[in-house]
Amino acid sequence: MGLTHVTVALKGLGGSDGTYEADFLVDTGATDCLAPAAKLREIGVQPAGAMVYELADGTKHEYPFGLVQIRFMGELTAGRVVFGPDDAEPVLGVTALESVGITVDPANRTLKRLPAIPMKPMTES
Repeated sequence: MGLTHVTVALKGLGGSDGTYEADFLVDTGATDCLAPAAKLREIGVQPAGAMVYELADGTKHEYPFGLVQIRFMGELTAGRVVFGPDDAEPVLGVTALESVGITVDPANRTLKRLPAIPMKPMTES
């Protein structure tokens, strides 16, 4: 499958009034979003905690995370953003996608809206 990108705007929760906007890599293998730490600090996002994350190469690293407002495709949600290396490509994780009812269509590598957000357990067919 090829790469899918989408324009995302992050804004810190609380008193922050700065916004970081960039093209984010859509990564359904990532739970949380990730952005360059320097960009997050510029808009006033503060670390709220730290988690150990397993990277694609299998290594585990502890990174701080902050809480942000996440806006993309005309939708708004909130969640964790990892303070990544300053040269990191920004990543939009699956939690943000699912929270607004957007999925990745693997056939044509586009994002599509679900007709409704599921609020019931998924059953096997």
